[in-house]
Amino acid sequence: MILEGAARRVHIIQGEYKVVDDPEVVLTTILGSCVAACLRDPIAGVGGMNHFLLPGMANSPMSGSDATRYGVHLMELLINGLLKKGARRDRLEAKVFGGAKTIATFSNVGEQNAVFAMQFLKDEGIPVVSSSTGGEHGRKIEYWPISGRARQHPLTGAETQKTVALEQRPVVAPKPVDNTIEFF
Repeated sequence: MILEGAARRVHIIQGEYKVVDDPEVVLTTILGSCVAACLRDPIAGVGGMNHFLLPGMANSPMSGSDATRYGVHLMELLINGLLKKGARRDRLEAKVFGGAKTIATFSNVGEQNAVFAMQFLKDEGIPVVSSSTGGEHGRKIEYWPISGRARQHPLTGAETQKTVALEQRPVVAPKPVDNTIEFF
């Protein structure tokens, strides 16, 4: 048995996913309106987590760094990463977290993220064994991908607002505008 303090922590930020087969790894993330899907194959002993900002659509054009913001892209990467490490699709199980409505005056993108994740998993035939989505506050998630154990810590209002500020930053810095004029 591995003591919690002995676990190696790997933090997942917006636009990332991680797949591991090391029982000493705990995956962590902090969520506001973003959603994290945690998937594992309990027989193969492999699991992972993603963290996405927007649901995205399967038919919407995405390229490069823009794609990493979208759930549709990160869900596919996570599933494919698990399969490459020996997981079987028919044995995958999921836990879903996040999707808070962190700013009352904004549209509820958190709810859209949570609905997207649940529908995506249903469409893929991956059972959701537990979930904690919605609400008005963010959450810190810890996920042990080999055992499937998950723990969440609710964030205070101030912690949630800090998380929202981080979620609203672009994943990649925008390219500077070229203001030069070339004369022929």
